[in-house]
This record gives sequence, C-alpha cells and structure tokens, in this order.
Amino acid sequence: MAVSYKKLWILLIEKDMKKTELRIKSGISTGALAKLGRNENVNTEVLVKICKTLDCRIEDIMELIDE
Repeated sequence: MAVSYKKLWILLIEKDMKKTELRIKSGISTGALAKLGRNENVNTEVLVKICKTLDCRIEDIMELIDE
C-alpha cells in the first residue's frame, strides 16, 4: 500500500489556496511540503496541522492506494 495526497491538491484548488500559503498558515516545513508532493510518508502532526488549517478530516487529504 502506498499513500497518495492527490485529494489534498484537489482540495487546495477548490479552496483557491497555493501550496506556499498552506505551508505558512499551517506552520509546516518546506521539507514536509516537499514530501507531500512526492507522496512520501510524513509525520501525523503535519497531517493534523493541515487538517486544522483546511478544516477537514485526514481522509479528505489522503488515501491509501494499491501499488
């Protein structure tokens, strides 16, 4: 199983928010944002910060997919 953050990028488009704006508002690092862009594992704390910023649930920003 692999992680996909495609839902996050779609949500950002729907909210008319740029990745940099998300990074600043949520307080996540540029490294964490880069990992999200490469569908790599990130700390749960990063996901929680994003969910608080976007007022959504974790399943709204990520999903598990078969490799």
